[in-house]
Amino acid sequence: MEITTIGLDPAKNVFQVHGVDATGKVVVRKALRRVKMLPFFTKLPPCPIGMEACGTSHHWARELAALGHNVRLMPPAYVKPYVKRGKTDAADADAICEAVTRPTMRFVPVKSREQQAALFLHRTRSLLVKQRTQLVNMMRGQLGEFGIDIPKGLERALTIAHEIIDGEAEMDLPPYGVKMLAILCQQALATHVQIREIDRELQRLERSDEMAKRLATIPGIGPIGATAFAAAVTDPAQFRSGRQFAAWLGLTPLQNSSGGKERLGRISKMGDQYLRRLLVIGATAMVRQFKMRPEKTPPQIASLLARKPVRVATVAMANKMARIVWALMARGETYRAAHMPALAA
Repeated sequence: MEITTIGLDPAKNVFQVHGVDATGKVVVRKALRRVKMLPFFTKLPPCPIGMEACGTSHHWARELAALGHNVRLMPPAYVKPYVKRGKTDAADADAICEAVTRPTMRFVPVKSREQQAALFLHRTRSLLVKQRTQLVNMMRGQLGEFGIDIPKGLERALTIAHEIIDGEAEMDLPPYGVKMLAILCQQALATHVQIREIDRELQRLERSDEMAKRLATIPGIGPIGATAFAAAVTDPAQFRSGRQFAAWLGLTPLQNSSGGKERLGRISKMGDQYLRRLLVIGATAMVRQFKMRPEKTPPQIASLLARKPVRVATVAMANKMARIVWALMARGETYRAAHMPALAA
């Protein structure tokens, strides 16, 4: 019988396939080893294939699309309600097959290899930054036990690490303590050098990517944020407005409304945590600059900082930055500081 829709649950080595015909009757339900994946779909006529968006789904979506199939990726949270009972690969594939046919389902655009490689840079940098912070905190904590205080700030900690490695700073520590401190200092400095190398690579990527170059014109974005958004957002047209884009990033209030009463809480924090963090960090850096130079603070931001706590203000600024990012990506423009919306004009 002809297969009209397939639900595919990908994994590392075993892939569960669930196929139905035009009437919804199950035609195929089987598990495939990794080496048999592409040969199986090569023999099938082109048909819609649904998958959950995960780490490996973009690769398999590109491979299956090259065979002529119409591959649709879905957020796992939207597929979960269609799981009938229990948690098995077969039940997940069944739910995916049903969810992909829903007319109101939202789909995830398939990323290219270049976009995934750019995100690889960002994930590696994020991991190294965490490791550098852990190493510096370990140095502070261990030296604090011996009554030695390291001044606040990353640059000061790295400067002291250089002095310890070069022998310029003598620490009154037992021999084992000196050896362990040298290991921490060397690892922290090596990690710092690797982060700087990735930063230079991101700057080169920003100069070569047209989308990232336009996004970098937004205050508070910078090369890291520009390249991250250019790689993570495959199709800005999937969002109807800037508010929907901000909601996708989790920067809009979480609603708990019922009975005609609207109850808005904190931001939902849904979506990509890394992109949301970059926007908040960029807004925080802008607030710090405005505090150093109050005369250059825009009136609307000065009013916001006067009415709201700093953290609330930075999140509100991040929300606005997200809407500006969507507008530039969707319309192919560059940032204009004095731009006024048509309705406001």
